[in-house]
Amino acid sequence: MSSRAPIGHLGIAGCSLHTNQGCKSFVCSSEIDPEFLYYTLKHRMADIQALGSGATFVEVSKSTLEAFEISFPKPIEKQRQIATRLKAQLAEADKARQAAEAQLRETTKLADAIVLDSIQYGRTTRHNLGEVLEEVKQGIGDSWADYPVLGATRDGLAPAKEPPGKKPERYKPVFPGTVFYNPMRILIGSIALVDDDDTPGITSPDYVALQGKKGVVDSRWFYCWLRSPLGEQCILSLARGAVRERMLFNRLAEGEIELPDFTIQQKASAALAALRPMRQAIESKLNDINLLPQKILAQAFEM
Repeated sequence: MSSRAPIGHLGIAGCSLHTNQGCKSFVCSSEIDPEFLYYTLKHRMADIQALGSGATFVEVSKSTLEAFEISFPKPIEKQRQIATRLKAQLAEADKARQAAEAQLRETTKLADAIVLDSIQYGRTTRHNLGEVLEEVKQGIGDSWADYPVLGATRDGLAPAKEPPGKKPERYKPVFPGTVFYNPMRILIGSIALVDDDDTPGITSPDYVALQGKKGVVDSRWFYCWLRSPLGEQCILSLARGAVRERMLFNRLAEGEIELPDFTIQQKASAALAALRPMRQAIESKLNDINLLPQKILAQAFEM
């Protein structure tokens, strides 16, 4: 088990091995089954994590783990029955998770195809991104408290993990039609769009926020382009240095785009908007599936 940040990664050794000091190993006596112990620790991991301490990084010590109490049925055959049942149930949950993730990937591929078709089957003009995009530079001002703080993740729009900092008035408004991203993480896809039916918000002044020029770029179409392989190629072409520099707007503005007519973008954008409810339904199902393992463990150990 990993015993320092992060605490809680678990595994059962399938061969002789060595671990570093960031792990703690449990050798089972004849009274306890290894797989049963594995599932017990998995079920109790929140309790174990709460015992962690440390200023630089949180760690749970050997003595703390030695004092940690668990309960288990006797004889050991009963433990094995429980472990076998849990293994089968968790395997089914994992199979459902993989199926939902595959569905999500298919919606992403479909979005990429819609963007690509809009470029391939129509007249396009080449532009530098700086010619067709407008950066949101001005902070929200005194009304910052009226808006939620939003962030950009690999999956798109999400609530920010932290409240506004010392100068919240500098936070940038991100209203419907605004694309924004973390300039330190754009290469791995931390890009978001505030869509028409999303709640307006604010985001960190360190983020890059932009909109398509009116009548020139549809922001939803551009967001999907930026997240597609075409956008990825553009971003990679702008990246410089062994340690990637921040992708600020001035750098992004140097990138090139093959831009379809605005009416073509709008048609593609409507098709992309129609995908959104489907994707949200799959994401909701996936969130429920991700809760299943703990529910299964709780049902087994809290009866």
